[in-house]
Amino acid sequence: MGLIHIYCGDGKGKTTAAFGLAVRAAGSGMKVHIVQLLKGGFTSELSILEAVPNITVERCGRNYGFLSKMSEEDKIKLAHCHDDLLLRAERLMKDGVIDMLIIDEFNAAYEYNVLNRDIADRIVFEKPKEIELILTGRRPKEKFINAADYVSEIQAVKHPFQKGIKARKGIEF
Repeated sequence: MGLIHIYCGDGKGKTTAAFGLAVRAAGSGMKVHIVQLLKGGFTSELSILEAVPNITVERCGRNYGFLSKMSEEDKIKLAHCHDDLLLRAERLMKDGVIDMLIIDEFNAAYEYNVLNRDIADRIVFEKPKEIELILTGRRPKEKFINAADYVSEIQAVKHPFQKGIKARKGIEF
């Protein structure tokens, strides 16, 4: 029986927690598919995840940058890319090709409407019962919290960014 997990909150570690679960699942023989939304630039975990048997990672092939700085045209292109990724993930679930689906930054992409919400809702509310589904990102909608079996809120108590320390390779990206 597959359950729904949400890693949310303003603290560091939502993606890290989801990817740790991916490694654990792959280590037990599960087939894991990761979709990264809103992230197109290099992040260090990709090189190792793509080398792990039973894990596939898909994301948009371009870094669009921060939403607040995107043109409307880029937001439309990003939404189309996200929709393609979600439709492929939905097909993999329904075809029984994967055991676990992780959608990184799902909540933010949903909040900022850079994905087709009907597709996103189908993935959550019509997922095959055997699929383990993990969603990350700040501020999940109440309907997703209600549908979830696990909700872990990661709270920022202290962060180096508050001291002006920029993101560091291998730690934050």
